[in-house]
Amino acid sequence: MGKTLGAIALKAAVVQSLISSSALPLRSSGRLACFNHFFGKQFTTARKAKQEIGGQAVIEGVMMKSKKRVVTSVRKGKQIISKTRNFNPITERKRIYRLPILRGIINLSEMLVIGMQELTWSADQQTDEKQGKLSLLQLILTFVFAIAAVIGMFIVVPYYLTKVFMTEVNIVFNIIDGGFRVLIFILYLAIIGLMKDMKRVFQYHGAEHKAVNCYEAGKRLIVSNVKKYSVIHSRCGTSLIVFVIIVSILLFSLIKDPRWFVNIPLRIILVPVIIGISFEVVKLSTKFKKSIILRILITPGLWTQKLTTREPDAKQIEVAIKSLKKAL
Repeated sequence: MGKTLGAIALKAAVVQSLISSSALPLRSSGRLACFNHFFGKQFTTARKAKQEIGGQAVIEGVMMKSKKRVVTSVRKGKQIISKTRNFNPITERKRIYRLPILRGIINLSEMLVIGMQELTWSADQQTDEKQGKLSLLQLILTFVFAIAAVIGMFIVVPYYLTKVFMTEVNIVFNIIDGGFRVLIFILYLAIIGLMKDMKRVFQYHGAEHKAVNCYEAGKRLIVSNVKKYSVIHSRCGTSLIVFVIIVSILLFSLIKDPRWFVNIPLRIILVPVIIGISFEVVKLSTKFKKSIILRILITPGLWTQKLTTREPDAKQIEVAIKSLKKAL
C-alpha cells in the first residue's frame, strides 16, 4: 500500500480506536434517540425502523452493521463496490458472555477488530496492482501504532501534565487528569480535521449518520431524502465521552501509588473495566432518555461531533445508502 494511504489508514485507525473505546452499544432504532453517533448529527428514533444499525466511516466509504450482516461499500472511480459478510456477535454465543461489564469489554474488542478489518479492506480498494495490498505486517503495525497512540495521548500524557501541577495522587489529581484527557481529545480531532484526507473520512461519517437518521425516521433511502437529515447521532462514540471520563476518574482514584511504573500500568489495565462499566451506564440510560441530567451529560459529546463530521456530497451519500440497504 502506498505511503499516503498508509498514513490515512493509521490516522483513521486511531480515530476508530477512540470511537470504539467510547461507545460500545450497537445503535438501536427502537431504543434511544438521545445519543448522537460519533461522526455526525443527532439520530431520531423511528417506529418503522426495526433493525439495529451501527456503522463507521472507512477510507472512501462506509461500513454498516445490522444484527446479522456487516457491509462495507467504497467508491472506486465511478463505481461503488461492496463487501458483505455474515455477523454473529460473540455475546450471542454463550450466556456467560452477556454478563454485565464483560459484555461491554467483549463488544469493544469485537468491534475494534471488525472496524480495523473493514478499514484495511477499504484502503486496499484504493490501490492498484502495482502498489500492492496492505500486508499482514503493515496491518499489525498499524493496529499496534494506533493503540499505542491512544494509550500515549490519553493515559500517559495527561498523567504527566497533571504531575506538573500536583504530586499527590488523589481525586483532585484525577479530575485534572480527566480534564487534560478531554482537552487532548478535542485538540487531536480538531487538528486531523484540518487534513484533506481526514476531511473526506469525516464526510463519509456524516453520510453514514444521515443515512441511518433517514432510515430510523422511516423515510425512503434516496439521496434527496438522506440529504435532509443531520450528520450528528446521539449514540455516537464521542457523545459518550463524558460517561467514560467520569468512570475513569472514579476508577483511577482507586490507584493510590504515586510511582509512575505502578500507576500508569494499572491505569492501562483498568481501561477494559472502564469500557465495561460505561457500556452498562449507556444501557441503563436508555430507560431514562427524558432525564435532564442525561441530556446535560451527553450535550458536550454532541458538540464534539461537530469536529468529527462534515456535510457529505451526493456521491458519498450514495455509498452510505448502498451499505445500509445491503445490511438490512
